[in-house]
Amino acid sequence: MAYVDGFVLPVSKARLDEYKKLAQLARTVWMEYGALNSVECIGDDVPHGELTSFPRSVQLENDEVVVFSWIVYESREARDEINAKVMADPRMVGDINDMPFNAKRMIFGGFVPFLGL
Repeated sequence: MAYVDGFVLPVSKARLDEYKKLAQLARTVWMEYGALNSVECIGDDVPHGELTSFPRSVQLENDEVVVFSWIVYESREARDEINAKVMADPRMVGDINDMPFNAKRMIFGGFVPFLGL
């Protein structure tokens, strides 16, 4: 059964090109270790809701955009093995405090698909 990791994160508009390079590197690494697909999306029509919304979920600031992304794996077990390898890969080392996104406001989780894929 397939498995999906999903992410919603705030990215600095001034550092969007830097984020795109980081995302491309991350995609390359995840795919090398066996991920089936990786998708990155920049918010285009994400209104600020009264109670809930993508912007509210990450406490979006005026100089940021919302990014929605996901990674697809063959299974939860494959995801756990792949993520362990990715986290140990020297290409993925970086200063968490100097990322083009705010990791403290990132939302993420693992999901079991029930339709599609």
